[in-house]
Amino acid sequence: MTTVPSAFVYDSVRTPFGRYGGALAGVRPDDLAAFVLGEQLRRFPDLDPGSVEDVIFGNANGAGEENRDVARLAVLLAGLPVSIPGSTVNRLCGSSLEAAVQAARAIEAGDADVVVCGGVESMSRAPWVMLKPERPYPAGEMNLASTTLGWRLVNPRMQADWTVSLGEATERLRERHGITRERQDEYALRCHLLAERAWHDGHYDDWVVPYPGNPLARDECIRPDTSLEQLGKLKPSFRPAADGPEGGTVTAGNASPLTDGAAAALIGSARATGMVGREPLARIAGRATVGTEPQYFGYAPVEAANRALARSGIGWDDVAAVELNEAFAAQTLACLDGWGVEVGIVNTWGGAIALGHPLGASGARLLGTLARRLVASGDRWGVAAICIGVGQGLAVVLENQVSGAAG
Repeated sequence: MTTVPSAFVYDSVRTPFGRYGGALAGVRPDDLAAFVLGEQLRRFPDLDPGSVEDVIFGNANGAGEENRDVARLAVLLAGLPVSIPGSTVNRLCGSSLEAAVQAARAIEAGDADVVVCGGVESMSRAPWVMLKPERPYPAGEMNLASTTLGWRLVNPRMQADWTVSLGEATERLRERHGITRERQDEYALRCHLLAERAWHDGHYDDWVVPYPGNPLARDECIRPDTSLEQLGKLKPSFRPAADGPEGGTVTAGNASPLTDGAAAALIGSARATGMVGREPLARIAGRATVGTEPQYFGYAPVEAANRALARSGIGWDDVAAVELNEAFAAQTLACLDGWGVEVGIVNTWGGAIALGHPLGASGARLLGTLARRLVASGDRWGVAAICIGVGQGLAVVLENQVSGAAG
């Protein structure tokens, strides 16, 4: 009987995440991708760069400066051997976690021993686009569409409920699951405080690397001085404020901000240990991707994580750490309620509400954070999960490989 090789996370690296129009807004996304790719390989001086069999990067928009297969652009711009190929994948918010899954499959299939995966997004630099006119010299006005976030150029055959804004979809989700404005704001405050504490305690010091020549040294959207009172004063962003279930509750304070950034991870086989000169941090033990109604995309991580755990041969009682991307506080809370897990094991180094959510890079951030949390705590099992627009969810289970893991 043939044994399938395991895939391991050896390391990860990311830029600090910059706010929309902020410190990273002047940096092209292909340059951000090239930087984290090069930095990831520089962290392994024993590894021959030419032995990297593939580079797989995620990107959600792909409509601007990153449009020409940003993974391959990153290889070339980083000055790596031209023999290294590159592939760009798009599963929207889950793109870089999808890149890690594809890297793991290549390892498990025996097609590669070393793959660098990751993702990049510059929401600040996402362009405005317009449809090509159906005939020359149109007499009417032409409309531009922003590619920063969400639906654009919608096919009229799509069901109207499927194409509501991400914020309106979250309002519907919190109505379905009874998530109050108070719970959302309390969770958002927790996120900012935990992110600030994690930076203060040095959890990001050895793997969050500033872009050269850029002043941004830490995530730009953290607001440790906010309060429940301040969060409570913010107006809803997608529905009018009103008493009763129809009133809006999703605000700029309890949602993830538009963000720029990039992240990478080195995925390898057991044989790669000798090539990179270092033991792995974690084993990719299971994964799953699911679909659901697009307007309830925020709840899709529930089933994705449940399936990934089942494929790993464990259950929620075994899990000590969860990294769930916080697109919105309401979506996050609905998932935690669906899993029945304690909030105390979730995003303990802060989440996307404070750190930011550069769409194509967020999954790799989750993966890197989860691996390091397991190493720091000595716990054995963890789950990284992310909701994805147009109704999908993706989850990966990691097993700590550093000696001393509990359980």
